[in-house]
Amino acid sequence: MRPEALNSLFIEVDALEGVGPKLRRPLEKLGLTRIRDLAYHLPDRFVERRAVDNLDEAGAGENIIVSLTVREHRASSGRGPFRALAEDRLGNICALTYFGRASYTARKVLPVGQARWVAGRLDQYGQMLQIVHPEHVSESTSAPMGQLREAVYPLSEGLTQGRVSALVQQALKALPEMPEWIEPGLMERMKWPVWREALIEAHKGANASARDRLAYDELLANALALMLVRESNRTQRGTPLAGDGSLRAKLRLPFALTGAQTRSISEIEGDMAQESPMLRLLQGDVGSGKTVVALSAMMIAVEAGAQAAMLAPTEILARQHHETLTRMAQGTGVEIALLTGRDKGRARESILMGLLDGSIDIVVGTHAIFQDTVSYRNLALVVIDEQHRFGVGQRLMLARKGRRTPHTLAMTATPIPRTLTLAQYGEMEVSRLDELPPGRQAIDTRVVSVERLGDVVGALERHVESGQQAYWVCPMVRESESDDLAAAEARFAALKARFGDHVVLLHGQLKPEVKDAAMERFASGEAKLLVATTVIEVGVDVPNATLMVIEQAERFGLAQLHQLRGRVGRGSEKSTCLLLRGPALSETARQRLALMRETQDGFRLAEEDLVLRGGGELLGTRQSGDTPFRIASLEQIQKLLPLAHDDARLLIERDGGLAGARGNAARLLLYLFERDWGVQLLRGG
Repeated sequence: MRPEALNSLFIEVDALEGVGPKLRRPLEKLGLTRIRDLAYHLPDRFVERRAVDNLDEAGAGENIIVSLTVREHRASSGRGPFRALAEDRLGNICALTYFGRASYTARKVLPVGQARWVAGRLDQYGQMLQIVHPEHVSESTSAPMGQLREAVYPLSEGLTQGRVSALVQQALKALPEMPEWIEPGLMERMKWPVWREALIEAHKGANASARDRLAYDELLANALALMLVRESNRTQRGTPLAGDGSLRAKLRLPFALTGAQTRSISEIEGDMAQESPMLRLLQGDVGSGKTVVALSAMMIAVEAGAQAAMLAPTEILARQHHETLTRMAQGTGVEIALLTGRDKGRARESILMGLLDGSIDIVVGTHAIFQDTVSYRNLALVVIDEQHRFGVGQRLMLARKGRRTPHTLAMTATPIPRTLTLAQYGEMEVSRLDELPPGRQAIDTRVVSVERLGDVVGALERHVESGQQAYWVCPMVRESESDDLAAAEARFAALKARFGDHVVLLHGQLKPEVKDAAMERFASGEAKLLVATTVIEVGVDVPNATLMVIEQAERFGLAQLHQLRGRVGRGSEKSTCLLLRGPALSETARQRLALMRETQDGFRLAEEDLVLRGGGELLGTRQSGDTPFRIASLEQIQKLLPLAHDDARLLIERDGGLAGARGNAARLLLYLFERDWGVQLLRGG
């Protein structure tokens, strides 16, 4: 149960003045559904304005507040702008310019002959001064004087800065006083404000101390929750699993195990032999052989007389895994089943019965394998692929499916910088596959201007005619009026006109059966070209596909580009990745693409990407493996996470955990940041 002290923060935004169904929709797009969300909706930046007596005191490009008297309205024909010509007290003329629908309201707020206080950016247009779309127009002095420093908030369509600011102020007034959960010595050393004051100050200005305090709270909540998971796991009783190696010896592996694979399997085998349930993360670069390691772990469970389950985030990936595991386990006598949400009727009943009576040893599937209707005879190992797609809370739910807490092996193909591994997987031991299997060839990576699109399509035609296959990845599904990103559907139509039925389309908005049919045609070799969005980022394995074209490559993050490139180079033929870039590149995008040409080491790319992005805004598509934090920036994570980790350990080991005085405050913190799954692990939590 959430502590009563927090109830006022979790009230729905509908309770605020001025919020109705129409306003709720754009608020929901920003994740602003409760008072707490608005309080933590921190400004992106602040606009600093200067109040001037007249326009001679201001310079072009400056944000000002000035009193102007409207002298004339000038409306343009057609879709031209509306201008209200106004003068300051010295007679200097300034055009207050509006475009589109704003022109209608401008006439009302700027009546001829009336003086108004105007706030906005002063610019020069030809020989005339102008302010385009003044940010504020007021009859009295008091309102604009309160806007000398104004917060600029992230918005969605249907919201204005004024509306969001007003709602945030209502939310801040509802903030209760909170007991302190940060270690007193650290609070004093860092000179941080108390929680309520920090939130209020963060909305007033670029207060680094207040921002750091709020980021630290988020990091501490996460570190403490993960530590509670780890502590709880040590007290759980699992099933010690010791295999005899008989089934693993029969596996048909595609290559000899690398040193990293052998080391990881040994670490996993050691964990599974313990009564405390394993909680381990397997990090492996693209093509490093994680599936072989996972299969070895599942075979240990089967050798010990237990069952194993493998969870994949998408149906495409689940089917891919099932096919790969079945191929490698052929001849072992191990029964491997596939269960997804689409399985119905007798087929589904047969699988459910096999899991219940133990005749199915390993099941692969989506979240369907852990629904309430699915029961196991003796589930002792859970393998979770693409771990970042599943929260810790979901993983804890899966653990309840065994007689005792199953061993858990989580896997991720997204290389994560060491800086962030602790933040995301602090409750887990970590194994790294940092070697590629023998025979994996380097992928020839080139950056090509979109102006050479015709040459690329010509090269693609020659590639397909030679009997090989290719991917063409676009950043979005459909074109939109507000964005010039390439659209998969438009590109598919253009390439289909050239290549006919040899082209198939794959994106997340297609029906499951349509996606499966497209993937089946491509995997079988019937289709030669797969046009897709990033839905193919992980798991898709077609050895005959040796060309990857990524359109608008500068829009993607390094980790995502690396994952996409990893879809080729999986067979014996030489593979190529073409990064199609737009005509204008930022310096960061230029460095990203240069790094892609330079290296195929995913762990190095992850570290470099962290350096390039720093604490600033993400220039590329938000990528898998990014931080799980809303408040803390990458820069703050690097600076404050070690402190938060040490503080969490102090709380558990020295201060009595959640039972002591500081622990009661920390319990509020966990619920505040919705890390309460850490609390639920405790008795009476």
